[in-house]
Amino acid sequence: MQIGNETVITIHYTLTDEKGVVLDSSAGEEPVSFVHGAGTMIPGLEKALLGKSAGDALKVSVAPAEGYGLRDEELVQKVPRKNFPIEDVEVGMHFQTRSPSGPRIVTVLATDDENITVDANHPLAGATLNFDVQVVNVRAATPEDLMPPSCGSCESCSGHHH
Repeated sequence: MQIGNETVITIHYTLTDEKGVVLDSSAGEEPVSFVHGAGTMIPGLEKALLGKSAGDALKVSVAPAEGYGLRDEELVQKVPRKNFPIEDVEVGMHFQTRSPSGPRIVTVLATDDENITVDANHPLAGATLNFDVQVVNVRAATPEDLMPPSCGSCESCSGHHH
């Protein structure tokens, strides 16, 4: 079976940056499964997998626009220290915040007595991503596979509880 919309794909992958540094890998772990076309995988990798079958191996270079997007310097902001839930904020820490588009993870870039500078860009925004992929399995998606994940954190998936 070939990969297309409404197929469930199982892959092993290794993700490296432009310098060849491994950023993420499924090696030594369970392979990763996802529904093709459901928007859970970055577009550049989905496009490269289209039409492939179990047993195929491919190397894919994904430009930022088809990965985690370009960096947006407007997402780097100074936030008053008093808005943070803890006293001991250090550079490199991650916090979840609410935004109009849903929860975001921000990374602390700098701190001073008054403010904390955070970056809401995805850590891989602006990066070219190099995937080494092995297609393990391809199957038709079931109705359960196609249901949106229920996180319960927003009205659209928490049902009609009053």
